[in-house]
Amino acid sequence: MSLKLVIGNKNYSSWSMRPWVALKGAGIPFEEVVIPLYTGPADKQRILDVTPSGKVPALIDGEVTVWDSLAIIEYAAERFPEAQLWPTDAGRRAHARSISAEMHSGFMPLRNECGMNLHRPVKAKALSDDARSNVAHIDEIWSSCRARYGSGGPYLFGAFSGADAMFAPVVHRFRTYAIEVSPAAWAYMDTMQADAAFRQWTEEGLAETLVIPRFEDA
Repeated sequence: MSLKLVIGNKNYSSWSMRPWVALKGAGIPFEEVVIPLYTGPADKQRILDVTPSGKVPALIDGEVTVWDSLAIIEYAAERFPEAQLWPTDAGRRAHARSISAEMHSGFMPLRNECGMNLHRPVKAKALSDDARSNVAHIDEIWSSCRARYGSGGPYLFGAFSGADAMFAPVVHRFRTYAIEVSPAAWAYMDTMQADAAFRQWTEEGLAETLVIPRFEDA
């Protein structure tokens, strides 16, 4: 039975982007179901019919339903070990999971001040000290991973992994808000923006026409 991934709007839903890019990037086939966000009680109920969290994304695999982006990536890694969503080396795998978990639980100032909106014109905005600290730390994560593992390929751990999927929306945030980063971090952003799964999500998000006012930046 094929997987079914329930997601929100591609223009706005950074959490939906993460497992979608992970599955696509790893070559794991799935059926996509889009439920528009914040359009009224009917669509909210459609999400609740899938997952008790009332949030997207959610992955349906027969009788199994998994929600939360990182949980979905972990489930897919177990379900399809040949896809190698995590590095095969134990040390690299631990490192990849650590930075993915940090992305999952942290960087709230950056998230709150720079929401994902693919349609937003590229322009800088004033960031708080906390958000700038988030940017510096992410830059350090990307740069250090590339320095340590770059000989194995252009992604954070050489080959594409779940860690790249977890940071994919941040690449959009840095681009959209014209955030300055180091040359190493910029090169990594170029890699992600050239990635086929990343490009497909971006193109399909830009094709969406639904506007959610609460996510529009002044």
